[in-house]
Amino acid sequence: QVQLEERGGGSVQAGGSLRLSCTASERTFLSYILGWFRQVPGKDREFVAAITRGGGNSWYADSVKGRFTISRDDTENTMYLQMNSLKPEDTAVYFCVAGASVSRLSGGAWGQGTQVTISS
Repeated sequence: QVQLEERGGGSVQAGGSLRLSCTASERTFLSYILGWFRQVPGKDREFVAAITRGGGNSWYADSVKGRFTISRDDTENTMYLQMNSLKPEDTAVYFCVAGASVSRLSGGAWGQGTQVTISS
């Protein structure tokens, strides 16, 4: 199974920006649907965004639409999540995921997560 590693988490003030990256261990990365989930302690994991093979289509949770942008560079085995206009409610651990389809994404391979903290 593909191994995923997230980078780019940190702490910023509300209104700021962060860019997360997710790098895969193998070239089969390009055959996967990729996505981001996030989780706050004590709550269920929440879908954030997903992107198709080749990057032709993407989906976003309503809570991040217009503020976050998902992209992928299959030549570098890397996916990105550009997060702008961050809000305190965006605070969570962010996970990258690789799966066979958008509907089955949560059953795919997960990274270890990276903490994002937004202060008001």
